[in-house]
Amino acid sequence: MMSRYSQDWNEIALEVKEKADWKCAKCGADFKDKEKSRRGKCLQVHHWNRIPEDNRPENLVALCNSCHLEYHRGRKGNITIGQLSLNL
Repeated sequence: MMSRYSQDWNEIALEVKEKADWKCAKCGADFKDKEKSRRGKCLQVHHWNRIPEDNRPENLVALCNSCHLEYHRGRKGNITIGQLSLNL
């Protein structure tokens, strides 16, 4: 299956996370401490309009995996809940 994400998605996502100072825009969780990521939490990048091809800066936000899942839960999105890795 062909990915809808651009080939440079990893670089784009890293830039969004760095611009957010490695903090979740919703709950404020701080991911500068890499130990937190090893405990099953991670910082992800969400597309507000749920279109993975739309990488305009105003469409992207850094969210922890819990907040990211909350935005997708119960709403029609471009991916299923199972595709969001929780690793809890």
